[in-house]
Amino acid sequence: MYLCSHNPYELLIMSCELDFNALAAQYKSELLDRVMPFWMERSIDLEFGGYFTCIERDGEVYDTDKFIWLQGREVWMLSTLYNKLSEKDGVSEETRKQWLDAAIQGAEFLKKYGHDGNLNWYFSLTREGKPLVEPYNIFSYTFAVIAFGQLYKATGNPEYADIAKRTFDIVLQKRNNPKGKWSKAAPGARAMKDFALPMILCNVALEIEDLLSPEFLKETIDICLHEVLDVFYRPELDMIVECVSKDGELVDCHEGRLQNPGHAIEAMWFIMDLGRRLGRQDLIEKAVHIALREVEYGWDKQYDGIFYFMDRLGRPLQQLEWDQKLWWVHIETLITMIKGYELTGNEQCLEWFKRVHDYTWSHFRDEEYREWFGYLNRRGEVLLTLKGGKWKGCFHVPRGLFQVWQTLERIAAKEQK
Repeated sequence: MYLCSHNPYELLIMSCELDFNALAAQYKSELLDRVMPFWMERSIDLEFGGYFTCIERDGEVYDTDKFIWLQGREVWMLSTLYNKLSEKDGVSEETRKQWLDAAIQGAEFLKKYGHDGNLNWYFSLTREGKPLVEPYNIFSYTFAVIAFGQLYKATGNPEYADIAKRTFDIVLQKRNNPKGKWSKAAPGARAMKDFALPMILCNVALEIEDLLSPEFLKETIDICLHEVLDVFYRPELDMIVECVSKDGELVDCHEGRLQNPGHAIEAMWFIMDLGRRLGRQDLIEKAVHIALREVEYGWDKQYDGIFYFMDRLGRPLQQLEWDQKLWWVHIETLITMIKGYELTGNEQCLEWFKRVHDYTWSHFRDEEYREWFGYLNRRGEVLLTLKGGKWKGCFHVPRGLFQVWQTLERIAAKEQK
């Protein structure tokens, strides 16, 4: 088995037979030798606690505001790596301790400043921890849940488990009205619900399953699966839509026509994980079918890469960034396609993994500085040189590298039996 050799970061042509061990080593090295050292060196606020996320290409901090969902994501990422990697993976105990110490200080900052005292999590804070934006964003809550849930696994600290569980309860209470009193909608306005929350809850439920009763976990998973596969997946389109009416119907308006291929594809590896956890191959097969449909739909036939937003009727979009190529969309697609191949052997998944791998490593990876670019124009040229900001932090790139590395290792091990 071999990789096409003249560029170690591309698979290049579809006929090359893959060396899954070599690919796994590539993703592992990128994670452990470049990306995580970048965040460990540049993001930790040693004076006030928490993390900087607004970081220039060369690592310089250009803004010190702290966004709660990115704080939670970094706590989760550090805790996850601590929990799941060890010396057998080539990670020293010293490195693991550094990850855990960094996760704990971030969680303590969140615990002290991140909410209003009743676990209503703000959207953003000053560097020192003073609130800047009210708790309108439900994803501040969801990432607090997984952050404290994963850190509880690392430390055994019951306070962290309590914060995760109580915050998850609040998320479920807010599910039908996520923004609450902070909603901009006028009374009696067109009532819509969006895909992002049930999508993320598929992942959150598994993240904290050890904190939930089996009955409650099953109920939560059943609701999430119903929302994703019976409400937002539309058989008449054979795709997932981003918004539907409160009654679960398609609506012909900007929000109702919106397609987000990256969201849909990311959700499918969450469904695959649930399928594996539940022993339901039917869920896995359904997720693979939808993911392949979405990537074919979202792929830019002229310049390559996956569009950010699309309109299901081909109408003009409100989002001026609709044709940009974003880091997270492509990284989540890599996870989904390689998991789909692992779990079903579907060769289409492997072909798409090759294609997206080529695009992602040749366009988003920064050869000169560590961490990856986040924002490209339609032609694949870098739009913003930042490595982190209000929306990009220590999450999608390291999580994706970790997930793909681990999946490739499992595939290689299975092939060698």
